[in-house]
Amino acid sequence: MTSTFIKTTAAAAIAIVTALPAFANSLSIEQYGWGNAAGGAQSGFNNAIGVFQNGAWNSSVTQQNGSNNVSATGQQGVNNAADTWQNGHDNAAGVGQFGANHNAVMSQDGNGNVAAGVQVGNGCNAGVSQSGGGNVAAFVQTCP
Repeated sequence: MTSTFIKTTAAAAIAIVTALPAFANSLSIEQYGWGNAAGGAQSGFNNAIGVFQNGAWNSSVTQQNGSNNVSATGQQGVNNAADTWQNGHDNAAGVGQFGANHNAVMSQDGNGNVAAGVQVGNGCNAGVSQSGGGNVAAFVQTCP
């Protein structure tokens, strides 16, 4: 009996360990330049965060609760800030930015929401807040 219990326990442990990567969250941050900051938190499974940032003094904060959420940021210039908050399942948020002094805040609470972005020039501000399911929001700005 003890031998059977040990074999069964070992088999269950191997099955759990090999299944964990399928439920894993992912994070990819690349920062060049100077003084860039990125952070975030993930709770749930199969959530993905990218970031990138180049230039200087860019900041990005991402929080994801749920499953199958995706957040990408971007940013290239100087002094850009992007925050994305996702609660639910199958949400996607992107930002962009490129120039300097941009601010973008995206908040999604629900399932299957999409929020896009881009901002380009200097000093643009964008805020997107979505609750419920199946919402889609896009913004494009070229602030001087």
